[in-house]
Amino acid sequence: MAGDLPDYYFRIRDNGAVVFKVDTENRQRRIDMDEIATINIKNGNVKPHGDRKLSDAEMQVIRDWMAGRSALLARRDIDDIHRAVDYLNITTQWVQSKASDAQLDEVTDALLLAMHDLRSVLVRKKAERLLKAAGEEAAEG
Repeated sequence: MAGDLPDYYFRIRDNGAVVFKVDTENRQRRIDMDEIATINIKNGNVKPHGDRKLSDAEMQVIRDWMAGRSALLARRDIDDIHRAVDYLNITTQWVQSKASDAQLDEVTDALLLAMHDLRSVLVRKKAERLLKAAGEEAAEG
């Protein structure tokens, strides 16, 4: 079973991870984890632990993990937005069919402000994309 373990373990933390080298090839046949680096996904920093110098192979494993983790987080972000659309639809149905006057009094202003803010940003971003696309079309033509 210990032979099936990966060579590196990434302990997730805010904005990155702590990287450990996993060692199962020792006399006690137990799992040892040696901290080798701390990484920051947001800025791409890799900080070796202590005086350790990371090998090219270790850096490649870390870069590969960072790329995979960034892709996973991006997929989660868009999935959260799709869920938000579902929640907006569910909220609309709740307001239409189930909400009491007291419940509506509690949430109406917050919902209206959040939806107004979201709508303003969406309209501005869409206009920016349309202008950019029109500029690119003019440059090509």
